[in-house]
Formats: sequence, structure tokens, C-alpha cells
Amino acid sequence: MGRLSRAELQERNRVKVLAAAGEEFAEHGFRDAKIDDIADRAALTRGAVYSNFPGKRALYFAVLADLAERAPEPPRPEPHRTSREALGAFARAWLARLPLATGERRGPARLGMDLMSEVLADERTRRPFTQLMKLDALLLGLALERLRPPGAPSGRLVRVAEAALTTLHGASQLAAAAPGFVEPFNVVGACEGLADLDLDDEWRPPHLPYVPRARPADEPWSPPPALDVVRGEPARLTDDGVVAVLGLHRLEAAEEAVRAAPPGAAVTVVLVTGDPGELAPLARLAVAELCACLREAFPPPAWPRLQVVHDASGALAAAAGVPAVSDGTEAAVRVGAGRIVARADGRGACHAAASAVGVSL
Repeated sequence: MGRLSRAELQERNRVKVLAAAGEEFAEHGFRDAKIDDIADRAALTRGAVYSNFPGKRALYFAVLADLAERAPEPPRPEPHRTSREALGAFARAWLARLPLATGERRGPARLGMDLMSEVLADERTRRPFTQLMKLDALLLGLALERLRPPGAPSGRLVRVAEAALTTLHGASQLAAAAPGFVEPFNVVGACEGLADLDLDDEWRPPHLPYVPRARPADEPWSPPPALDVVRGEPARLTDDGVVAVLGLHRLEAAEEAVRAAPPGAAVTVVLVTGDPGELAPLARLAVAELCACLREAFPPPAWPRLQVVHDASGALAAAAGVPAVSDGTEAAVRVGAGRIVARADGRGACHAAASAVGVSL
């Protein structure tokens, strides 16, 4: 057997560190886990751990993200579900992951119980997490909107999704803090009831009328392959539509692209960050957990047309003409006939690219 390349060796070590860290966190919890003990479990040096992960919190986020992304794909739900039925199924899928009635302090089922405290510990994680919750609510709200029966009034359902996620995240925290307190049937019933609420949800961002128009362009478009994490399949990046490159502080702008894009146009959000070591796995975790429940609860025709791609390396952003990224990045391109036909950047870029006048798709 030939010698491993440096990249292959680093990837092998990364896998070993993730496995060892998962065992350490499950056994001792985040606070009591030690990097030296993780290195010993992996039969590596402390330096080898830090060469793959910048710190213990980044490693913890990566362990949880890896577990969420590797979860078995659930069976597809039956078609013709109502929004009430789908929201109830979403809640059941969410609650099925929680240690609802066990007093066990540690173990695999309680691996994620320290997540929220680590998010809250630092503004560097709180702000991106807020935006990730907005993206999650958008994905869930769009799925609910696609389940409206024919002839029903159109309307935004993102506020209903926000209320459901607030309920479910609260249940998650109480399941960790007060085992046995959360009654799953009550939580599911509450989420089902949300589907019938009228929360006066309108889409009227005040800045959109003042957004500069997108700039016409005629540039090649050769994006690298990427995974659409909403569907768990290759992203359709060359389809006519909009590709938005958004830093983790600007994810709420994704809705601008969705609402302004013409019917049938592909809409893709590319997530980038200036801190790929710690914030990229947090983003992977937040989106993976939401999408796993969404695919279990909603039939494929109801899945949102929005595609979500993680771009920790920045390669896809560079292909879109955004070579330097940060958590504040907001840029978008309009793709038509395999070429970039318009581009915009700065606040309102998603709306400008999606609504570009005189661009045929």
C-alpha cells in the first residue's frame, strides 16, 4: 500500500478526531471534555487535533454537524398532506431526536445538550445563529406555503414557521434541563394548531424600493459541483435563475431572492463565512437538522424551490465573482443560458439580481 498524501493523511486524522471527540463529549459533556483526552482516544497528538479544528467549541460543532448530516434518510411521507398534518409530522420528527424522559446526564442521546449554551456564550456565534434561524424559518415557511389547497388565499407563512421553531427549540432546551417535563403529544398538538393561525404575515421590506438595479453582464458561469442540502442531492447550479452568495450575518436576504425571482427560476443561496473553522460547522448543523425533519414531514412537491449550498472553501463564491468573503458578504448573480447575465452586490443584491429587468430566463 502506497504512502498517503498529506491531504489524505489530514482527512484520515480528521475522521479519527471526530470519532474520538464524539465519544468524549457523549461521556463527559462539552465542559468537562479535554482536548488531551480526545487526542489520546484518537491516538494522535494534541497538535494534530488543533491542525484540524481551531478549538474545542469548533470541534463540538463539527461533531454535531457530522452526526446530523449522516443521519439515515427517512422514508418519504405520503402525498396530499395538509399544512396542519405536515407541521405535526415535522414536530414529531424533531421531538424523536430528544432525550425526553431519561434522567441520564450523559450518553449519545444527550450529546447536543450543551449546544445552546455555547451559542449563547459569544456574540460571534449568537449573531450567525440568529440568521441561521431566519433561514430555517424561511425554508419551513416556504414548504408550508406550497401545501396550500387550490384556490386558497396566498400569503406568507414564515411567521407561522418562526412560531413552530420557537416552540420546538424551547422543547429541546427543556428536554435537556428538565427530563420528563416535555409532553411530546402536547408539543405536536401546539404545532399543528399554529398552522391555522393568521399572524398577519406580509412581505414588505422598506428598503427594497431604493435598491439599485443589477448591472448587466455577459460572463462565463462554470460553478464547481456542490450539494443542495435541502434535498440532499447535487445542486442545479447551471439552471436559469439566481445564485446568491451570503455571509452568515446576511442570511435573511435569501427571502429577497425567493420573493422576487420569476416563477420557475432556480434560486440558490451559497453560505459563506469568514470563520470556516467554527461557524461553518454551526451552519451545517442548523440547516441539516431542519432539512432532515422537513424531508421526513413534507412530500417532495412541497419542498421549497430554494437550494442551499455550503461553501466553506469559497470556491463557489469565487466562481460567482466574489473572491473574498466575510460574514457580511451579500452578492448575487443572475444566470441565463449557462452564463452570468446580471450581477449585484451590497444590501438588496438578492432582490436586484432576481428582479433584473430585461433579462430573459
